[in-house]
Formats: sequence, structure tokens, C-alpha cells
Amino acid sequence: MDLSIYCQNNLLYTQEKLIRYKPGGYHPVTLGDTFKDGRYKVHHKLGWGGFSTVWLVYDRDQKEWASMKIRTANSQASRELHNFELLEKHSGGNLSSNYIVQLLDSFSHQGPNGLHQCLVFELLGPTVDKVLADYHEDKDSLDPETVLRISKQLLEAIGFIHSAGMCHGDISGRNIAFSCNNLSKATEEELFAVLGSPGTEPLARIDGAVLEKGLPTQLVKAAKWVDWIDEDDEDIRLLDVGESFRQGEEPERLAQPGPLRVPETLFTDSFDYRIDLWRAGCMIYSFLFMAYPFWYLGEDEVLAFQMIGFVEQLPAEWQAKWEEMQSSSKHDLAVKDYGLSKLEQKFVEQVHDPILKPLLSITRGLMRFLPSSRISADEALAVLETWDE
Repeated sequence: MDLSIYCQNNLLYTQEKLIRYKPGGYHPVTLGDTFKDGRYKVHHKLGWGGFSTVWLVYDRDQKEWASMKIRTANSQASRELHNFELLEKHSGGNLSSNYIVQLLDSFSHQGPNGLHQCLVFELLGPTVDKVLADYHEDKDSLDPETVLRISKQLLEAIGFIHSAGMCHGDISGRNIAFSCNNLSKATEEELFAVLGSPGTEPLARIDGAVLEKGLPTQLVKAAKWVDWIDEDDEDIRLLDVGESFRQGEEPERLAQPGPLRVPETLFTDSFDYRIDLWRAGCMIYSFLFMAYPFWYLGEDEVLAFQMIGFVEQLPAEWQAKWEEMQSSSKHDLAVKDYGLSKLEQKFVEQVHDPILKPLLSITRGLMRFLPSSRISADEALAVLETWDE
């Protein structure tokens, strides 16, 4: 899409892609719009993804704030709703008690770009990625008690999902957010003091022509949570089960952010529900150190090189694949063994609070190369319980 034909402003380039507002794509939303016969009124934008936009809405019937996800018209919306229904059935209807976001309502909405599924969730605060980025920028770290608490909550959420015979499939800092119980009944003024007031720009063509059907008339800047300070008081919620699958019914492809790719997809052609365990280890590491353990710039062999020796050396059955990756790389990827694993070295250098010590053995157990060697979420929780005792 040629953005130069529109009156220029920063939101054209920093928000969701305008090209996605087309038949089958995003639903155009303006602040003040209402849904489901006026029950939900839009007050702010909370974020967006490849297949949805997410809005702050006020629920007229329940008299509280909520988060509403509007999926693209051509997305497999029924899969996400179906997965939530499976988990709700397993939980007895209270997913939030298992640290998974509570689905409050679902309905369809007809718009100019098609029929959209709308999912209404409990109000959520900022994502873990957002909070950790703020701490990293300030050269600060989470309180040790908070690290321990949210690590336990993440393991409990994963343990629950696995007990339901499912795999989450996309655990990352963008899919974990803090609950927002302190603000769910707040006034708009109180809530905006934390979120930041919505910034908007009209979408208009330079030549004054009428906008194409299906485009929004207004661009809205996503909330920044500028004065959020509640991570020590609020729990976490695992969200977005759109990539989830039943154990034994693995999809052909796996959506993976580069730094969070699991090693079995680099070295083999198979994976299973235990991808969640590796990802949990990456997340606990990020809770501790404000960054993911690996970086990824598009070269699989460089990512694999970082993994080797992080917890352990490469298993013998993956060695041939590694040699093949090395031979085709332009980098020197000679692996050295310095005794302590990279993870242990990091703990020795930077983790000094004794209450965090069990997280070393837990992270080490979760991030074993062979999925069959990884400890389960329940086994990781047992380590924490034993330490508490």
C-alpha cells in the first residue's frame, strides 16, 4: 500500500499495517464505537497482532472494564474459541484460577471487511515483554519475590494446559500479561492515568478523495501503560491459545519468534507438547535477567551455536545435523566446553538472592535438548515446593 497518498503522521507507520484493512482483514474501529447492541463501548486501543486488534471496552452490563479482541475476518477464529472452551471445560469454568486469561464473552460482528469474531476477556495490564523492557531500559530488575511468584504461576498454567491434554504452542513474553484487578472497576480518568490517554490521528487522503471502504477513519495509538507499577501485586495471565493443539495432533508448522525457537525444530523434523517446557525455561530466564537467553538474526546455525553448552552439550543423535549446519555456515562455530554451563555461569555472576536458587535447577531441567529429558511443569513445581519446605 502506498502510504504517501495519505496525510502524513507517525501513527501510519507505528501501528497495525493499514494494508490489513481490506476484505478478510481487520475491522475498522473508532473510539466510541459500540458492539453487541451497545453492551461494549470502545475507549482505547490495547494492541494488535497479525490476526487481530485488541481494544479497551467498558461492559455496560457488568459495569467494568474488559479487553476485546476483534479477529480478522479470514482468520481461524473458531480454533481459538474452541481451545478456550476445551480449557474452560477442564477447569470448571474459572481459567483465571489457573493463571490463564478468563474468557468472558464471544460473539460475531459484521463489518465492511467481513464477519469478525469478537472475544471479550478480563481486563489485562501490560505484557511481560513490555514490563521487562522497561526494567531493562532502567538497568533495573524485578523483585526476587515477584520473579519467584510469576515463575510458579507460569508453571502452574502450563501444568494445567498439559493436564487437559493440550499444548499452548506459543509461550512468549508477548503472550503473558499481568492481571489488572486493581483497575477493572476504576473510573476512566483513573484508568487513563495509568494507560495514558488515547492518541488519535484522522486518516485522510492528501487529494481529499473519499477513503476506500473498509479503512478506519481514525488511527489510534496503542496504550503505553506509562504509569503501571502493579507487577508486584498482580498475577500473570497466559493468553492467546490460537496456536494451541491437542497432544498427539501436532500441526505441520509452529509459529515461533526467532529467539524462542525450540531446538528440536532446528535439529529434527518433529516436536510435541514439550515445546512449552523449553519456552517456560526461556521465560523464567527472562524474568531473572530482563532478556531472552538467545538472539536470532535469521541464521539457524548461529542460534543453535548459542544453545550448545547453555545447559548441556549436544546429544549424539543430533551431532550429524550440527556438522552439516557448521559446514554450510560462514561463521566460526567451534564449540568449547569451559566446565560450567553458560546458564550456571550467569547464575553465579548475577543471581545472589537465595530464594532464587531453585530456579537454576528448574531452568536447567526445562531447557534440556531432548524433549524426553525435560522436566515436566509439575516436576518443576515440586522443586519449588521442596525448597519452600
